[in-house]
Amino acid sequence: MAAASDSPPASCVLGRARVDRVAVVDLDAGGSVVDRIELAEAELPEFVRAREAESPETEPRGPGTRDSGVRVPPTRWVFSDTPKWYPPLLAAGVSIDRCHDLRLAHAILARSELVSAPDPIRAAEDWDAEPVDDSVAEAAALFEVDAGRGRVRQVPHDIEAGLAEYARQRTAVETASDPGRLRLLLAAESAGGLVAAEMRAAGVPWDVVEYDRILTEALGPRPLRDGKPAKMLAVADRVRAALGDPHANLDSPNRLLASLRNAGIHVDSTSKWELAGSDHPAIAPLLEYKRMARLLAANGWHWLDEWVDDGRYRPVYVPGGVVTGRWAASGGGALQIPRQLRPALRADPGWRLISADVAQLEPRALAAMSGDRAMAAAGYGRDLYSGLVEAGIVATRAEAKIAVLAALYGSTTGEAGALVPRLRSNFPAAMHLVDTAAEVGRRGGVVSTWLGRTSPAPGEDWQRLQRAADRFDATAADEQRARRAAGDQGRFTRNFVVQGTAAEWALAWLADLRQRLARLPAIPTDGRPTNEAPADGSPADGESARPAAASGPVFSRRAHLVFFLHDEVIVHAPAQQADQAAEAIRAAAASAGRLLFGHAPVDFPLDLSIGERTSKD
Repeated sequence: MAAASDSPPASCVLGRARVDRVAVVDLDAGGSVVDRIELAEAELPEFVRAREAESPETEPRGPGTRDSGVRVPPTRWVFSDTPKWYPPLLAAGVSIDRCHDLRLAHAILARSELVSAPDPIRAAEDWDAEPVDDSVAEAAALFEVDAGRGRVRQVPHDIEAGLAEYARQRTAVETASDPGRLRLLLAAESAGGLVAAEMRAAGVPWDVVEYDRILTEALGPRPLRDGKPAKMLAVADRVRAALGDPHANLDSPNRLLASLRNAGIHVDSTSKWELAGSDHPAIAPLLEYKRMARLLAANGWHWLDEWVDDGRYRPVYVPGGVVTGRWAASGGGALQIPRQLRPALRADPGWRLISADVAQLEPRALAAMSGDRAMAAAGYGRDLYSGLVEAGIVATRAEAKIAVLAALYGSTTGEAGALVPRLRSNFPAAMHLVDTAAEVGRRGGVVSTWLGRTSPAPGEDWQRLQRAADRFDATAADEQRARRAAGDQGRFTRNFVVQGTAAEWALAWLADLRQRLARLPAIPTDGRPTNEAPADGSPADGESARPAAASGPVFSRRAHLVFFLHDEVIVHAPAQQADQAAEAIRAAAASAGRLLFGHAPVDFPLDLSIGERTSKD
């Protein structure tokens, strides 16, 4: 493309021009149009590939700036919604360095307290649509009739709408009370969108044979059609025998409740918590049956057929799917894979899985954002809960965990109620931060994370309860309901600031790690990393890492992220590069801490392992 300026474009906005045509608009640093062309959809991957190859590397930012230590290319792709634009590029073997996701950014800016004039953003309601996976949208399109009934609502993908929204967002950030924090948050959120798409494209290496073995061991051999496995049927027979009811329906809560009561088990529900309070001989096998039923329904053979193909498990991640900024999943249940199934994660031959999770991420984030040096010292270079014991604040590690979680979530009863005051006296800055956030919530206010993600305001039901309690004829019951609602909102805002900030740290970790892994050399088709060729031509550790074809054209020959869960990542890497990938994970964690919190005396230690299978089982 011939640019109208000597300097490279700062942003490149993609959007629909018309049917089967894509518009590409280059903007300079001030947001002015530099150039605009139209391409056929089929031409877009090669265009993006060429543009990425042209992007020069720049020097790291100077001293005193927040810097992740990775290169920052001058061009940033602007997507209406990353799941719309990026998967086709990945399928064509094209990856990009960075992007700005308009949908993700809109959700943050429309609510953030840092935005001085959010009204133009909020007025653009078309951008409030939820993310839509392509497969979901295509399925819905099969049923489109009369004025689009049945269509899945999506954000606008046309170029004019994208340019208008990008202009609104630039203005919102530039006029914000702290634009630096918001820019960092939007960059991290958008990088998360890229990571989510890339992890789905690459997939989690999955051992189907091992998975079937685990299910068979837990449930019995796979039944025909929709029947129940043999072990599950045997446990059901034990329950019916103990109840003295050969026809008890264990899958219908109402009928099961009737059978329980007929057997003299007086419970109000079939929840495991209530059932566990009875010592009747039917309870133990019933709880076992319920566990088996959950496993079969959520992660049984039907799940395997739907979500695992060609040795890869490909869930659908939703970055920012939780109001705190944590991720959700809209398909495949990646955030709820039972630990008993983790052994099914298995690296390809000649490759390794490097798994790492952060110890006590949320309390460490709290120590950093509150500036509580005593709390930071308790966990520096060690397990934070053990640090509390060594400091004499609590007697055992179990008590330390209860106390910290109670402080984060606002528990005030039982053992937690007795332990939290000890934290308040030893860590006053940290406790002041969460106590203040809770008080704001109780009054109906909103709070923000370290980088500026803001909590939703209480809904109309909450407002109605408070108004009822303020009436001159309010009853004691009205006042009690209002206090309960206020307390719940206070516990929500108390945790929001910490969980949301921890999620921001995790996004920075992902973004930095993604860049570091991309800089590792790809393995050639003979299995040797290009910069690790022993003199005799043999693989570095005696094992050749063949290209992982099932990971797709972008990731078949290089280390890449395959799994993320709040404070845990898993990387799939050639065996010769496993140690380098592990070091990249560690370095990215340290970099994320500096990026968010500067030189605060808080570290984020990792529990890291390397193997053919993940050790997190």
